[in-house]
Amino acid sequence: MRQGWRWFGPDAGVPLDAVRQAGATNVVSALHEVPIGRAWTKAEVAERRNLIETTPPGRTPLAWSVVESIPIPDAVKRKGAAAKAKIEAWTASLEAVAASGIRIVCYNFMPVVDWTRTELDFVTPSGATAMRFDQERFAAFDLFILERDGAEADYTPQERARARAVHSAMSDDEVAEIVRIITSALPGSTTEPMTLPGFRERLAAYKGIDAARFRRNLVEFLEAVTPAAEGLGVKLTLHPDDPPRPLFGLPRIASTEADYAALFDAVPSPANGICLCTGSLGVRAGNDLPAMARRFASRIHFAHLRATKREADPRTFHESDHLGGDVDMVAVLKELVAEDRRRASDETIVFRSDHGHRMLDDLDKDVTPGYPAIGRLRGLAELRGILVALGTPPD
Repeated sequence: MRQGWRWFGPDAGVPLDAVRQAGATNVVSALHEVPIGRAWTKAEVAERRNLIETTPPGRTPLAWSVVESIPIPDAVKRKGAAAKAKIEAWTASLEAVAASGIRIVCYNFMPVVDWTRTELDFVTPSGATAMRFDQERFAAFDLFILERDGAEADYTPQERARARAVHSAMSDDEVAEIVRIITSALPGSTTEPMTLPGFRERLAAYKGIDAARFRRNLVEFLEAVTPAAEGLGVKLTLHPDDPPRPLFGLPRIASTEADYAALFDAVPSPANGICLCTGSLGVRAGNDLPAMARRFASRIHFAHLRATKREADPRTFHESDHLGGDVDMVAVLKELVAEDRRRASDETIVFRSDHGHRMLDDLDKDVTPGYPAIGRLRGLAELRGILVALGTPPD
């Protein structure tokens, strides 16, 4: 297995030497500065690859192995194959990536919002901070800040009353903060920042799109792009929904084992794969992660290895230590190692630690939410220890 590290580029505050010092050898990155929907050029991708892979004397070489992500425009999510020009631009980006020798592309298909949290610095018992999704605060935002049309139907009378009380207790600063967190697009997001009026307009554009239609749109997208991916030797890896359930009345269709099985049945191309994100899938108690890793082993080309902890209301969760929470990381890695041993050396699984805690010196710095260097370094070291114990030291 290959140790990866998500790198947001030269202006992100984490230099490439920090990636080396963490022990990673494979970089996970993207052209985050390119507007969503505009095709990446071969020159742009090659320039970023050269920045990553040009090794200073005496330094450990790095390889840009995974693109995370080429964002899928909203029009494709709403219209499927009818958004032909947008799909063609996405395919052009895929071709530019392949021209630089990158063979794994991660993407997601979450509507309107990408990964969603309500708090970025929830204080854990150690004093480190973690990201958190609080169901009651989310309901307060949905019902009384966003004032989404039809939101009342998604909550019981008791839930609405509790959300009202939570909202009433919020200060103006707290209201502004939750609006910023949910609407402004978190790091690595593949959706665009929005104002509250813009958010409502985007939600209204999905009126009439149920889970079946939304899944069909994804299938149509995959039917259009997997032939190109196959020809280019690229594996497409669909990241799970985060959290893995409907939000804002919108369908989410990459949340369960059954969701992925349906997509693989609909588009059986070997280029159609999964990014196994244990943190996202682990939020849902019914997801058996080792079983999913075993069933979909041949389609796993990229893995986000992190853990989450469900709280008293299981819809509320926070990011736990990588070896804590509700994820049996040892059992998951046993399955990934078994699959990895069946593969050629250039097709092994790239994995990365994800969403580390903010700790130590990072508590005093302006760090990228979810991606502090020290917390991810700790997580990667813990994962590496499991792999060594399993007899498979990572590359």
